[in-house]
Amino acid sequence: MDNNFIQLNYLPLGSKGKVKVLTSDGTIRRRMLDLGLITDTEVEALQKSPSGDPVAYHIRGAVIALRSEEASKILVEAY
Repeated sequence: MDNNFIQLNYLPLGSKGKVKVLTSDGTIRRRMLDLGLITDTEVEALQKSPSGDPVAYHIRGAVIALRSEEASKILVEAY
């Protein structure tokens, strides 16, 4: 694994990254792909819920809330 890749749930608020790897499988992987989380898709961490989980992400023109468990299966290259 490249050292520049981090789990999406560790992307700081206000930061952007590009999706590089989906490590989930089965129906969760299908859901992520359906949401547009494919290689080189830009993702921006917008805000956390009051409890800290889920986090809202800007993905392909939509705001999507992902739980930390789901976001940890998505590796991004932060920039």
